[in-house]
Amino acid sequence: MSPAGPHRPATGPVPGPSGGADRALPARRGAAVPAPVPRVGAGRRRDRRGRGLRGPVLPMTSPGYRTRAERFDDLVLDAVEDLERRWARQLDGVEFAVEDVPPSDPAPWEHGGVPLGRYFPADAGLPHRIVVYRRPVEARAHDATDLPDLVRDVVVEQVAHLLGRAPEDVDPGYDDGH
Repeated sequence: MSPAGPHRPATGPVPGPSGGADRALPARRGAAVPAPVPRVGAGRRRDRRGRGLRGPVLPMTSPGYRTRAERFDDLVLDAVEDLERRWARQLDGVEFAVEDVPPSDPAPWEHGGVPLGRYFPADAGLPHRIVVYRRPVEARAHDATDLPDLVRDVVVEQVAHLLGRAPEDVDPGYDDGH
């Protein structure tokens, strides 16, 4: 017999196939629906065979632990840190970001080709922003040893655009051979 009476269904959470509450039914005659009671051990889940959580596939010390995107972010940060040593005052407050791909609508000054990076001037309270597009830069690099140089060149070009200078003035090691 249910707590609501001999012929009335109980209201409140309905246990789902996993034992937790899948949905709550409306209460009859204005009665409040009780909050679902958390299961004991709900923080740790086991797989379907009753085994515990599995560990990481790769240990943190292996090179494959970090994703390609995280390694690319590090390359951009390294390039920015090198430039900030020389241009700290001019780059104060500039935001640097990495996005996977550029938006599908090109900027008015971009004619043909896929941009590798963009400079967005300060606008409506937003600071200056420089965005590097990861996938086009990776596609343009000849190999893994060429990628850090290409990332550095893209960041230097965008900073030069921000400062209104030639890339060679911003970084004497700039190479326009790409």
